[in-house]
Amino acid sequence: MPAIAIHGIAKDNHTQNNMIPQELIKQIRKIQIFTSRTVNEVFAGEYESTFKGQGMQFDEVREYTPGDDIRSIDWNVTARMNRPFIKRFVEERELTVVLMVDLSASGAFGTVGKLKNQLAAELCAVLAFSAIKNSDKVGLITFTDRIEKFIPPAKGTQHVLRVIRELLYHDLPHRKTDIPGALEYMAKVIRKKATVFLVSDFIADDFQQALRLVSKRHDLIAVPIRDKSEVELPKVGLIEIEDAETNQVMMVDTSSARVREAYRQRTATQFRDLEATLQASKVDLIPVETHMPYVPELIRFFRMREKRR
Repeated sequence: MPAIAIHGIAKDNHTQNNMIPQELIKQIRKIQIFTSRTVNEVFAGEYESTFKGQGMQFDEVREYTPGDDIRSIDWNVTARMNRPFIKRFVEERELTVVLMVDLSASGAFGTVGKLKNQLAAELCAVLAFSAIKNSDKVGLITFTDRIEKFIPPAKGTQHVLRVIRELLYHDLPHRKTDIPGALEYMAKVIRKKATVFLVSDFIADDFQQALRLVSKRHDLIAVPIRDKSEVELPKVGLIEIEDAETNQVMMVDTSSARVREAYRQRTATQFRDLEATLQASKVDLIPVETHMPYVPELIRFFRMREKRR
């Protein structure tokens, strides 16, 4: 999908290089307080009812008895033994949640509300605290056009705080995005079936095949993050637009209704294409925008999953 990003309207001058440890601690503490309250007050029961029983592990092969589900028949063993056998699975009580977060340069952008990477960190904190509250493990993979950080899945509040710290505190020279490479790496290091949240603005190309391959083994959920100005141009006259990942710059006259409408239609088409790609790959979607509260979208997703089950 071609990239549209208007990273010339607003930039984050307070970079991670200038952040002193005390400021980082304050940010982490603020996110911890807010997300813990959100998990306790808003998502009580939502996470558990959504993912309970999602993980199943192989237990044994046993001989078929009347009343067994014929869909469980192990045809290889049945052929060898010349009588029907079934595969028996048991529910895994402990799930593994993996947060895959795109930290490419286009994330350090936002015109209303939060920067995209700030929203990503906060939303991931909500998911992580929900997981550990349910005694599940949480892991983290951050990536740009390479793998930046891998934190193996583990439990506990201190572990989640480390995950948040890694999302907030980074100095990355790499600017672009490689979603297929990140998914391939995840498939190698996470062998056991996991619930994987892929958080990105999806300003990238050719990731459909990687989505399909990973979604066959893991429960893959896409979380596209967009800024309001990536949906429609503000009417502010002549502006300079820069793509943060390619450094390409162009001038755009936003006072023109024709220009704004063409931009709106193009971004709408791109998002529909993304939705179609995810649907074809059997990947669920949680769309969020920096100027809108994300909690309703998470609740909608949880309830949709629960209803589907």
